Amino acid sequence: MTPQNAGRLGSGSLVIATHNAGKLKEISALLEPYGVKCLSAGSLGLPEPAETGTTFVQNAMIKARAAAEAAGLPALADDSGLSVEALDGRPGVYTADWAERQWFEGDPGRDWYMAMGKVEGMLQAKGPDTPRGCAFHCVLAVAWPDGDSAVYEGKAPGTLTWPPRGEMGFGYDPVFVPEGMDKTFAEIDPAEKHRISHRADAFAKLVAEQFG
Repeated sequence: MTPQNAGRLGSGSLVIATHNAGKLKEISALLEPYGVKCLSAGSLGLPEPAETGTTFVQNAMIKARAAAEAAGLPALADDSGLSVEALDGRPGVYTADWAERQWFEGDPGRDWYMAMGKVEGMLQAKGPDTPRGCAFHCVLAVAWPDGDSAVYEGKAPGTLTWPPRGEMGFGYDPVFVPEGMDKTFAEIDPAEKHRISHRADAFAKLVAEQFG
C-alpha cells in the first residue's frame, strides 16, 4: 500500500466485488457505520473475473481491480478460505471450489455440505487422533480506478467439529468452532461473528487506516 491511499475511501459508493449475497450482507454491515454505500458487482452486472491467483492476496486483487476498472468506482474484494493444519493448509484458496457441483448442465452451484464432508472425510482417513486445528483467512483488497490499491489481511483460528451445527452463517461456518468458544460460527449471533471473524480482523485494519 502506498501512503497516499490512507483515508482515500471516506464515505460514498464502494463496489463490493462479489456475487455472493452472504458476503455482501456481512461486508455492508461492517461498513455501514462509516457512511459507505455498498453496491455489489452482481447488481451492477459486472462479470466475475477468473481467479487465477495461487494466494488469497492475488485473487482478491484480481477481483478488486476488475470491478474498479469496470465500474469507475473504488472497489473492495474479499478473498477468504479455510486452511486446515492436518491437510497442509487445504482447501485454502480452493475453499469455494471444493463446494462446486453441477446441478444442471451449464449451471454450476455450490454444495457446502458436500465440501464440509470432504474435509471431514480426509481428516477421518488420517485417524482419530488427527489434530483438527484450522483457521479462516481473509484478505481485503481495495482498488481505485486510477490504479492505486491497498491490502489488509485477517485471521480467525479455531477447530473443526462434526456433524455441522447451526443455521446461521454460510460456507464452512457450521463446522468451524472459533478459538475460545464452544459454538460454531453458524450457531452464534451474526453480530458476535462480525466481531471475532477473520473478516472482522481484516476490516479492523482497513478501518484504522481508511477511517481512523
